Formats: sequence, C-alpha cells, structure tokens
Amino acid sequence: MSAVASQNAQSTLDASRRFVRVCGERGKGFVEFEFAIGEPEVFAEMILERSDFLAFCQANRVEMLPPHEDSGLAVGDWDWRMSDATKTRFK
Repeated sequence: MSAVASQNAQSTLDASRRFVRVCGERGKGFVEFEFAIGEPEVFAEMILERSDFLAFCQANRVEMLPPHEDSGLAVGDWDWRMSDATKTRFK
C-alpha cells in the first residue's frame, strides 16, 4: 500500500462521533461551546441556554473534550474565536 493510500485509509472521517468543548458561560445561564462532527479540530462555535445545551449534548451523544489550556503564547492572526470579537475593537 502506498503512503498516500495508507494515510487516506487512516484519516477517514467518522461522522458518528460528536464532540463538545465548553469554552465559557455568560450571564442568564448561557453556555458557550464548540461543536464538532468527526474531527474535534474543525468545529462551530455555539451558544445555548444551559437546559438547551444539556438537551443538545444528550441528543447528539457527544464526547466532552477538556477545556483549552491557556499556553500564554501570542495569538496568531487566524487563531481567534467569535467571542474574542466582543473584546476587540476593529478598525
């Protein structure tokens, strides 16, 4: 088997796996989180009320991921979240 064929066989997306990483909480019981299907690195940022969040997680049978660790490293131009936009003034 060639190296490319071997890599493709190993990188098959498993759409049955669902991932959630809680990023924070806002007032009035809202939960900020990342939701991913198949690959935890490719996600959508979402926010739901806590009761809806719990129902969403149960309905999707998610795997909970640990929180991101703050490495203290400088953030790159492409390494930001929508919630970061609320703290930044754009020109």
